[in-house]
Amino acid sequence: MTATSIEKKVNGHAPAPGFDAVALAKAEAIRTKAAAEAEAARIEAEAKAEAERIKAAEEARKQKIANDKAEARAREEQAAREARIAKLNRERAEEERAAREAREKAAAETKAEEAQAAEVAAAEEQWRKYALSFYVVCSVVALPVQIAAFYNPNAIWLMAAPIMLEGGAWVVLKGARAAAAGHRPHWHYRLIAWCLAFIAAGINLWHGLHAFDPATAIGTAFASIAGPGVYDLHEHGQLRKRDGKLSWRQRRAAEKAAKKEAERKAAEEARRAAEKEAAEKAAEDARRKLAEARAKEFPKVWEHALRLAAALGETTVTESVWKRAHRDIEGADPSESADIIRLRNAAEARVEAARQKRPVNRPSSQAASQVPGAKKPRVYNPPARRGKRTKGDVKFSPAARRAASLTAKQTAAKKDTP
Repeated sequence: MTATSIEKKVNGHAPAPGFDAVALAKAEAIRTKAAAEAEAARIEAEAKAEAERIKAAEEARKQKIANDKAEARAREEQAAREARIAKLNRERAEEERAAREAREKAAAETKAEEAQAAEVAAAEEQWRKYALSFYVVCSVVALPVQIAAFYNPNAIWLMAAPIMLEGGAWVVLKGARAAAAGHRPHWHYRLIAWCLAFIAAGINLWHGLHAFDPATAIGTAFASIAGPGVYDLHEHGQLRKRDGKLSWRQRRAAEKAAKKEAERKAAEEARRAAEKEAAEKAAEDARRKLAEARAKEFPKVWEHALRLAAALGETTVTESVWKRAHRDIEGADPSESADIIRLRNAAEARVEAARQKRPVNRPSSQAASQVPGAKKPRVYNPPARRGKRTKGDVKFSPAARRAASLTAKQTAAKKDTP
């Protein structure tokens, strides 16, 4: 095809005079190439845009999932926080309720104790008043007979003796109370009061039998003793309560409790002694079994341990002696030996081969000591030669020749050195 035909085919008409058809074809090729490149760039841009859109959609989807997860996590955290707050509120309410109940219980106990103390104080005060009133009544009953016994028209002042006796007993009992309050001995005050009461009772009994009837004598004598006696009983009870002394029933209960506690302690001591004896027996059996096992399994080490214990002045093979004997015989601690080390090395080699998926090449040095090795004598059989060896029949490498030369020079230098 000529250039003119190409120009006609491209333009559809004859070229103008002086127009270059080759340049026109090149320009058309350039335009076609540019259009193709533009189309390729457009397609690539569209592909990139589509990829960006897909990527953006994927990022949006991932972001939505992350946001949903974050929202769900936030809801869970909020729910957990609310649960913790509710739990803390419940615990606080429970603590407050327990504290309120404890305060109410303590207040009730305090109130009960105060009521009981008030009741006891009222009873004690009433008891004191009754004892004092009874003392006055007994004195009123006993004084007339005593006054009649001391009546003498020529010595009217003797009629004050009964008042001295009854009043003396009262005064001495008050002295006993004062001595007890001052934490001083008060037994002699009470003894004097009882002596005065018995003197007054004897006077009433003697004069009542002679001047009146036996009922009057006995009644007035009883009144002389009962008045000071009841009041002393009241004071004595107060003193025992103040000093914290126990009653007979309380002492009996305390003695029984002490006896039971002593029996319990004795039983506990017996139980501990039995447990200690059983533990010592078990330890001794364990030591004996251990010694028998060591003597059976390690006879050489056991014999050496016995000799070593005797040399060190030990009555038995202690752990330190056994450890030293094992190191002397086996060269290692009781948990190690040459056989154990060989077995461990062989096992480690098998495990390493299994990990690397290769067969186990068991070296002869790792064979068990009880397996006899194949020992064959090494025989040197030099190659047979025909005739005598001559110079040059054996050829050495250049490196071997250099090493031999260097050795010969060093030997010669040593010989020349004086």
